[in-house]
Amino acid sequence: MEKVELLAPAGNLEKLKMAIIYGADAVYLGGEEFGLRANADNFTREQLIEALDFAHSRGKKVYVTMNIIPHNDDFSGIPNYVRTITELGVDAIILSDPGVFALVKQISPNMEIHLSTQANNTNYMSAKFWYDQGVKRIVLARELSINEISEIRKKTSSDLELEIFIHGAMCISYSGRCLLSNYMTGRDSNRGLCAHPCRWQYHLVEEKRPGEYFPVYENERGTFIFNSRDLCMIEYLPSIINAGVTSLKIEGRMKSAYYVATVVKAYRQALDSYYEMGPNYRFDTKWLEEVSKASHREFTSGFYFEKPSSETQIYHTSSYIRDYDFIGVVLEYNPSTSIAKIEQRNRMFVGEEIEVVNPEGDFFVQTIDSMKNIDGEEIDSAPHPQMIVYMPMKQAVVPYTILRRK
Repeated sequence: MEKVELLAPAGNLEKLKMAIIYGADAVYLGGEEFGLRANADNFTREQLIEALDFAHSRGKKVYVTMNIIPHNDDFSGIPNYVRTITELGVDAIILSDPGVFALVKQISPNMEIHLSTQANNTNYMSAKFWYDQGVKRIVLARELSINEISEIRKKTSSDLELEIFIHGAMCISYSGRCLLSNYMTGRDSNRGLCAHPCRWQYHLVEEKRPGEYFPVYENERGTFIFNSRDLCMIEYLPSIINAGVTSLKIEGRMKSAYYVATVVKAYRQALDSYYEMGPNYRFDTKWLEEVSKASHREFTSGFYFEKPSSETQIYHTSSYIRDYDFIGVVLEYNPSTSIAKIEQRNRMFVGEEIEVVNPEGDFFVQTIDSMKNIDGEEIDSAPHPQMIVYMPMKQAVVPYTILRRK
């Protein structure tokens, strides 16, 4: 059985490394221009070189986003950018605009092209059209059911790859084509500058009563009328794999390295179990518990099984559920002393109970019995951002192991 690809977001170099080490088969990222996450750290030329070396040396792929909806002035820089990332050896370009597509085909005819979800592909005829033009993969619109995806698979070439979103934030607008941010703040979401006004709280103002704000109540705390739950399909992997998709995509280039590692690992374990167990596969609730330990909103299955209803919206808050803190990452480990060198990410204290998450296997729980600073002095806490501490570990760990606290 050919395995589906697990595709993870990489908002910066650290997140890319976490994604790959924790089990992603490929990552998608943006350069400094032409992607839809202008506020992510994104990648300079030098960082992209390091990213490609890190990924390719481990047999993983790197896809670069060029999926803005461009205006005339955007095209002045696109040809040189395409030449640069082609020379560096990226594995594919993700785009949505026919003009960008034509330029990429002209400048880099052998480049693999993935059609972004921004292109709103919702049917097999559109998929056929883009395949005939030379698109290798369609990132299907999020507004499709599993049955619709199955039909697209049956009515298109087996050489055409299909990619779907399986986890992360959902957009209130059709496949992300939103004008609300541009209208309200002047920041064009279709050019990478979304201000996320769908997450704001709103009041009603009557034309002849300026300055009087009438609350819109769902309950006593108000309402967030555009605020969708987060997508989570970890419980339904057999159904979506059987629909015939090629790649399973996790959303989140703006999310933390901890989020990326936690979510990727949970899906990696579930997928590996599915392929190992075959007909005997059973969903393990520990995987859902793991993705719930990353920052998230309440979960939904989106459009996959039925049209979303009012139950898929969150009316009382735009806040995330954050039950765990990312407090440190292992840089080195000495097996002869069982001491780990750790970079602090949030304040931690001697005596605290923590969870230790290796890239493979289950996490383990231990108490911080002692800590030393970089000078070898005993300390009771690690209060300074990214300070280096040394800590005895109950079990062996490896670089990039995560420490978290409930």
